[in-house]
Amino acid sequence: MPTLDANTRRALAERIRFYREMGIYDFYRRGMQTVESPEEIPEQRDPMPRAAAIPKPPADEDSTDPVEALRIIREDIGDCTRCVLHKQGRKQIVFGVGNPHAELMFIGEAPGADEDQQGEPFVGRAGQLLNNMIKAMGIQREDVYIANIIKCRPPGNRTPERDECETCSPFLMRQIAAIKPKVIVALGAVAAKTLLAVNAPMNELRGRWYDFRGTRLAVTYHPAFLLRDPRQKKEAWKDLQMVMKELGWKVPGTAT
Repeated sequence: MPTLDANTRRALAERIRFYREMGIYDFYRRGMQTVESPEEIPEQRDPMPRAAAIPKPPADEDSTDPVEALRIIREDIGDCTRCVLHKQGRKQIVFGVGNPHAELMFIGEAPGADEDQQGEPFVGRAGQLLNNMIKAMGIQREDVYIANIIKCRPPGNRTPERDECETCSPFLMRQIAAIKPKVIVALGAVAAKTLLAVNAPMNELRGRWYDFRGTRLAVTYHPAFLLRDPRQKKEAWKDLQMVMKELGWKVPGTAT
């Protein structure tokens, strides 16, 4: 095993301390690649992150009701400065909204301009379409819980970078652990690939069930994509019908 220099050891210790402050205690070892010098290490700019490590909730959080657990998580986030997004124009944290006891949880990509302004996920045009999709399932927005992979708006609504997702996702994992939904619906490729740690096209990700830490997870199109390509609304409705059947809900013949 190579010996780490003092600067590397210091940086590693700071990184571990940072993760522990976020409640992450379990780590895995990635295979190492032998290189002759740091200059030979290729730059990695993959915008699609690996699945975030699932943090262990604090003991008091794990034993409390979802409302109190979510309050603790939001308090831990604070006015977050853990990644560069706090310096790139975001106005506020967009934590999540909905029923803390929800059976169904929707997870999108990131806040947009309207969400950044109002501090609530899915309140713009895509949010209005999501509301219609939820109503077509026979329920209301207030019956589900809605969140995003990251909680700050990326500049220009760009795709979140890997480090941004890896920094923010542990808080989402704690939200999922607190709510304990029966079903999660990943809205769009970013949410699906981040949660599932896979790199596959949407047509391969949709139409099947995944086990996500004991919770059933399905993938469908992001409402923003459906606004750009309304022809896919029929396919998204098939995905939601699959979700309704899993939850034991009555499935209408057609969407309203």
